[in-house]
Amino acid sequence: MSWLEALILGIVQGLTEFLPVSSSGHLEIGQALLGTSGEENLSFAIIVHTATVLSTLVVLWREVASLFTGTFTTWKWNAEKDYVAKILVSMIPVFVIGMFFKDEVEALFGNGLLLVGICLLITASLLGLSEWLQKRRRNAGHEVTYKDAIIIGLAQACAVLPGLSRSGTTIATGLLCGVKKESVAQFSFLMVLIPILGEAFLDLLKLLQGEEVSDLALLPAAVGFVAAFVTGCLACRFMLEIVRRQRLVWFAIYCAIVGSVTIIATVC
Repeated sequence: MSWLEALILGIVQGLTEFLPVSSSGHLEIGQALLGTSGEENLSFAIIVHTATVLSTLVVLWREVASLFTGTFTTWKWNAEKDYVAKILVSMIPVFVIGMFFKDEVEALFGNGLLLVGICLLITASLLGLSEWLQKRRRNAGHEVTYKDAIIIGLAQACAVLPGLSRSGTTIATGLLCGVKKESVAQFSFLMVLIPILGEAFLDLLKLLQGEEVSDLALLPAAVGFVAAFVTGCLACRFMLEIVRRQRLVWFAIYCAIVGSVTIIATVC
């Protein structure tokens, strides 16, 4: 992978991680178009995902700092501890997937674009349905409950499939559960922090122990990381505003078009 290819793919990752259009699906499409392949793709995906997680910390630093302070500076059960507990509950399904089905999930990547196209159509359906129902509700919705957290967590676990947008699936699921649109996007972005950073930490341990993670060169890795981080910061701010204004239908249309084109190009 060249530095220019890494730059393009890093920008793609940064923009699509927070926009509900599937970063993994677009990375698969981008890698297919650029002709990059091999084990380095998976390591590159981990690197750019880590970059976008760090961009989440930058954009939502006030919320993260408040949760950290409220959780670790007092023994009393408070709103911050309750919120963190809900995040931990939401992580249970993806933890199970990561612990027991990691190899099966990784095998789904790089095996063609037909699955990506199908999952993009599913993403489009979820986004369209959630916005349609949200506009027809008379109440403003409720804050995230523990029941919502586990359901959204199950949606996140399903979104390991390439082409099924993680942010789109979790936000749409939260809206379908009746969660306030102002709350669901923030919860969706915060709930992914620990799983992605944990994955990056495990790969770093492998590297320090001398296990070969991939043959990805340093320059492409660094360029991809910076590109994903910068564009991720922009996309995260943009997506928070989009959810507040209920404009998910445009992303549903986009996913439907890209998914259809991908399926047609793969089958024909």
